[in-house]
Amino acid sequence: MVKVKYMGEYNYIPSIPAAVIVAIIFGIASIAHTWQMVRNRTWFFIPFIFGGIFEIVGYAARAISSNQYPNYTIGPLAVQAVFIMVAPSLLAATIYMTLGRIMIVTDGEKYSLIRRAWLTKIFVVGDIISFLAQAGGAGMLVQASTAANGEKIIKIGLIVQIIFLSLFLVTSVSFHIRLSRNGSAYAAQVPWKKHQIALYITSAVVFVRSIFRFIEYDLGSSGPLLQHEYWSYIFDACLMVIAMFVFIVVYPGEIGKLLQDRKKGDDRMELLDEGYVHYP
Repeated sequence: MVKVKYMGEYNYIPSIPAAVIVAIIFGIASIAHTWQMVRNRTWFFIPFIFGGIFEIVGYAARAISSNQYPNYTIGPLAVQAVFIMVAPSLLAATIYMTLGRIMIVTDGEKYSLIRRAWLTKIFVVGDIISFLAQAGGAGMLVQASTAANGEKIIKIGLIVQIIFLSLFLVTSVSFHIRLSRNGSAYAAQVPWKKHQIALYITSAVVFVRSIFRFIEYDLGSSGPLLQHEYWSYIFDACLMVIAMFVFIVVYPGEIGKLLQDRKKGDDRMELLDEGYVHYP
């Protein structure tokens, strides 16, 4: 085990094979999502795909950095720290937008705790704040002079993410319960429940990952989570892989296509005006 001067470097000898394998898995998932997005014209999925790309770049940089042991350079070290840290925020952005589309296609907007018009805006703004804080903090970690402040900023970003994910889960579960009880003209015709379950799974894994990262940085470089590499693969890489593959199996693009079909026989022009759907 290698002890280092500050949290921007590793407290262990990082595994090259582990980083390469994870990068390949994210690459496969990202290609699958790109193909589904283009085929279904579900452009709101772009942030999710960028999340996958960030994971690929992050773990590729980690493999390069691992190969530099024990003389790490700033470039690969910074790239892996920043890209792996912020990728889940990009996944979360698409998760938030998916719920709004489920509300529209089921005509169940009235059962939401937050007005659908504000739903995506509120959660995406929170996601952006979290993204910027985590990116800035992760970038500061690789400099010994700014590492302590970087750690604090990362924890602030993670707290923001945890708060908004908690609010999102409460909103989503409440909507699910109320729509199940009351129904709607369209809900019976739409397989919305399986998409809700997919949202719960993906939201939960991002939530657990954020909790893990907060505890990891709160314990500091001498804590057990930053002393052993396998923790980050279990509670970050594996959880994000689960999120990506859940959305391959239950693809939210189905909701997008239902919206497109609805639009062709519906005069609800606000869908087009608000940019929820794009048509050929």
